[in-house]
Amino acid sequence: MQNKLVLIDGNSIINRAFYGIPMLTNNEGIHTNAIYGFLNIMFKILEEEAPGYLAIAFDLKAPTFRHKMYDEYKGTRKPMPDELKEQVPILKELLSKMQICIMEQAGFEADDLLGTMAKRAEAEGFDVALVSGDRDLLQIATDRIKIRIPKTKGGKTEVEDYYASDVLEKYRLEPLQIIELKALMGDSSDNIPGVPKIGEKTATELLVQYHDIENLREHIPEITKKSIRETLENHFDMAVMSKTLATICIDADTGVSIEDTELKNIYTPQAYELIKSLGFKQIAKRFEEAGAAGDVSEVSSELVEKDVRGLKELLAGAGQRVGFFIITDDKNSATGLSLCLSNEKTYHFAFADDGQSQEALSCLCDVIRAEDKDILFVTYGLKKQLHVMNEVADIDINYAGRFSDIEIADYLLNPLLKDYSVDTSPEMTAYAAYGNYEGRMNRLREAGMLNLYNEIEMPLIFCLFEMEKWGMLVRPEALKEYGESLDAQIDGLEEAIHRDAGEDFNINSPKQLGDILFDKMHLPGGKKNKNGYSTSADILEKLAPDFPFVADILKYRGLAKLKSTYVDGLYPCIGSDNRIHSTFHQTITATGRISSSDPNMQNIPVRMEQGRLIRKIFVPEDGYVFVDADYSQIELRIMAHMSGDEKLIEAYNKEADIHRITASEVFHIPFDEVTDQQRRNAKAVNFGIIYGISSFGLSQDLSITVREAKSFIARYFETYPKVKAFVDSLVAGAKKDGYVTTMFGRRRPVPELSSGNFVQRSFGERVAMNAPIQGTAADIMKIAMINVLRRLKAEGLRSRMILQVHDELLIETAVEEQEKVSALLVEEMERAAELSVKLKAQMSVGNNWYEAK
Repeated sequence: MQNKLVLIDGNSIINRAFYGIPMLTNNEGIHTNAIYGFLNIMFKILEEEAPGYLAIAFDLKAPTFRHKMYDEYKGTRKPMPDELKEQVPILKELLSKMQICIMEQAGFEADDLLGTMAKRAEAEGFDVALVSGDRDLLQIATDRIKIRIPKTKGGKTEVEDYYASDVLEKYRLEPLQIIELKALMGDSSDNIPGVPKIGEKTATELLVQYHDIENLREHIPEITKKSIRETLENHFDMAVMSKTLATICIDADTGVSIEDTELKNIYTPQAYELIKSLGFKQIAKRFEEAGAAGDVSEVSSELVEKDVRGLKELLAGAGQRVGFFIITDDKNSATGLSLCLSNEKTYHFAFADDGQSQEALSCLCDVIRAEDKDILFVTYGLKKQLHVMNEVADIDINYAGRFSDIEIADYLLNPLLKDYSVDTSPEMTAYAAYGNYEGRMNRLREAGMLNLYNEIEMPLIFCLFEMEKWGMLVRPEALKEYGESLDAQIDGLEEAIHRDAGEDFNINSPKQLGDILFDKMHLPGGKKNKNGYSTSADILEKLAPDFPFVADILKYRGLAKLKSTYVDGLYPCIGSDNRIHSTFHQTITATGRISSSDPNMQNIPVRMEQGRLIRKIFVPEDGYVFVDADYSQIELRIMAHMSGDEKLIEAYNKEADIHRITASEVFHIPFDEVTDQQRRNAKAVNFGIIYGISSFGLSQDLSITVREAKSFIARYFETYPKVKAFVDSLVAGAKKDGYVTTMFGRRRPVPELSSGNFVQRSFGERVAMNAPIQGTAADIMKIAMINVLRRLKAEGLRSRMILQVHDELLIETAVEEQEKVSALLVEEMERAAELSVKLKAQMSVGNNWYEAK
């Protein structure tokens, strides 16, 4: 293989393909034109370059920080069309199946990853061909890095090539001066503003003479043309800002090594199947000619079809580790089972009917539960399979030590990814789990997270499974009544709003509402853009205290959202058992917090009374009550412990009002003389410090000046000096190591800190301050959940864990077990971790979730 690396700008090329090729769809109606065009360009480049290494970079869905830095300049950036948006994940899936390295990393744009990898490869002696439609990347060109820019002429794709000498010949500038060029002339496609009235020709002449904008600034008075001189004098800050936006990072955390980009056989059976489903007949022929049309079993170990009757015999001869995966249909019913007992063979059992499914799963569960067996069962996505196994046997938390889930291991090793599912066919998933186990465990051990994996994350799967299995009972009639009540209030507000406006209009239309507020009523604070006046919440909230009409608009919006999200949105989630079975996720958040979906139980309202009322629809089963416990100020207590600040620790151990104590200390006034406003200010700082709040942010929260807020934060750190030292040490440690850790060893990478962009680095600093605290709180809650569930099982109680939301744990408790469960719940939550301050859990009981919270 040649010592040549091809890098492709995924976002740029798929965009070019989308707009360059007429709309295409496959038999299922999925749009395919962008994927088709991308593949044709990629194959053309591969044939021309014949590289030994290949990587394709994409932007993540999250905002890219270089452009987020100046949000006001994003107005011209068009949202991705839905027809293109649906093709991006399919392309990524296809590239993965082709064994092509994909680079995407939170906190970095694709061109940062491309620039970094190109420079790194050049330093290691590689020739590099970098393919992109973005001319910003010309700044990367050298004698060994070639920038290839596809262009469409006469309906055909041609590629322009630029080494450093080619850039100089065409633009009269050296590659790095392309940055300076964009700083002066701007780039509307990249939302780089540049300096007003300076185009490419003028910018080039200035740079030929002065080389860069820093030198240009020193010579502005010498410029003879008045209009150019004045625009530079008045708008040079735009050039400085634009240079930052145009500069590509060349030391980004790419997440991959040069070795990871080595080009393997791209003509795999898995990719061939997807190519056929997309309807690409000509491209499919490439795969057929390369021999990719064979069985998927050719990819790795031998795939052996076996009859269900041979399962028991096979498991009887199993060693210490078994890879397994239960194959299901779209209703989560088992249709097959794959098993791997060695690197040589993978066994596939296809179920002809429900009888065979029951027989096979019962056999599997018997071996898992057998006391005389010591077998570790390794898989991907254990929780979903527990639901299938639950149909034939109770595999509860007592068996947690008999499983290993590689998906969870991958999440711990890199919590910033969006997907941790295995990239292989279901029949071969057992083989992937078996083969990946030792490597993943070694990496966890090296990172100091093996105990976190074994003692917290693996048992937690069973807690989430229990909550999903039981769900929460709802009263549909109560939900209907709640919805009708909201409808009546919404109708009343709509009538009042129209009456006060003097006309009927669409309250949900920002344009119509803006015209009423700022053209007809002449209210202050109107901000007009190309679509009309902005009616965002922050603008209306400033007007609401002085204008009841605006307050009604906000109330109308709030009620309408409650109706659409928590009434109309909940109805489809109610199962045949009148329970809502949410799905709980442990691989979504980078800090380790649990999240939920379908529906999102984390977002059920709690603060506003009208929103809280929806909790009345959630009720326990007859003969049960809700026992609820909530950690009190857990993150502040963790900060006190981790910082070791004696004053803060003492304040908590007094078990007095921490916010009033803080106000007393900061303002140097007696505890009993602290006003409610001073307490509120202290509370804002107490919680704000955890999230790295700035003086500007605090000034907005408290409606005070930035100077006052800065002084307040300074006095806070004077009062609790070790807190300041602690947060500073977190940032310094993250800059040195590239990550922060919780008390229990959970790592949160902070790649943003290595950015040359101020806004991105600032975000990284806030992450570094918050993630160890929030992550530790999440770890402690998980420990509490595990211990509570184990106690419920060990003591033979009928009560069941049904919900965890942030710092709250809810148990559907048999009435006769109420006293025991109440004591058990508080006890396990408060002793989940040994801190220098006491963990406090506040317990309550109710006949619905509203009463219990």
